[in-house]
Amino acid sequence: MSPILLATILAIFTTMALALWRALKGPTVYDTIVAVNAFGTKTVLLIALITFFSGNYDLIDVALVYALINFIGVIAVLKLVDRQDLAAAEDTADD
Repeated sequence: MSPILLATILAIFTTMALALWRALKGPTVYDTIVAVNAFGTKTVLLIALITFFSGNYDLIDVALVYALINFIGVIAVLKLVDRQDLAAAEDTADD
């Protein structure tokens, strides 16, 4: 294993640990949401790195699906925090 690959994996795991710490310790719900989003982004980066170095390029689809799920999940949680209801309709003008 090359030293650059080892340093990269170590840096990703370090940032994932820091994001997890912020998610658990975050003083506000928004800090927690940003930390969970950062953790998900680092997970996608780790999957892409494993894909590149293993040569198994089918895993890139897994990374893309995980990124989409992470994005949709963060949007849903933000909507839930903002409106306290995921099924709430958008604001409409009553005429």
